[in-house]
Amino acid sequence: MDYDAKRREMVETQLKARDIVDARVLKAMLEVPRHEFLPPELRDVAYGDFPLPISENQTISQPYIVALMTQELELKGQEKVLEIGAGSGYQAAILSRLAKTVYTMERIPALAEHAGSVLRKLCYMNVNVMVGDGTLGLKKHSPYDAIIVTAACFKVPDALKEQLKEGGRLVIPVGDEWGQALIKITKSRGELVERKICDCAFVPLVGEDGWKE
Repeated sequence: MDYDAKRREMVETQLKARDIVDARVLKAMLEVPRHEFLPPELRDVAYGDFPLPISENQTISQPYIVALMTQELELKGQEKVLEIGAGSGYQAAILSRLAKTVYTMERIPALAEHAGSVLRKLCYMNVNVMVGDGTLGLKKHSPYDAIIVTAACFKVPDALKEQLKEGGRLVIPVGDEWGQALIKITKSRGELVERKICDCAFVPLVGEDGWKE
């Protein structure tokens, strides 16, 4: 399988053909080997225009959604970013190419361990994988220039709003178990300004300030 060719096709037909215009995001999507974050039996469809299952009943998001959420963070290169929901580690790898430091939280230890091993193998050394309740954020390293949540909640967890830096951007799917809206929140003069990006469907965000198991 020519994975490089598949990535080029993904960028041209799924991203550039839609509304992904940030050159740095497109470059990261072209360079990060998505197939490396998937089980061997799914690598031949790694660059398809759809989400895929990973272990522990979780998913890796559709490439377009990964690119869209990343683009909305407006990263320039010097930011400190918090990701909630490490999953496979793929989104964190994309963020690592675009920000100075990435903290990614995962509540399922086995997923965190696997994501960390793949990220280390591929030398994404500015990513820190943490095990914990993502609905509570990661106060120790806050505030963050950008926060991205890759699971859906019925509300924006209070801790994430508090840990967002002035001028920072938070992208999160909000809704119920049947469907959500992907929203972007910008903190401006202490106020949270919200904008809907699109409709979406994500796995639930489980935790103290989220859905219960």
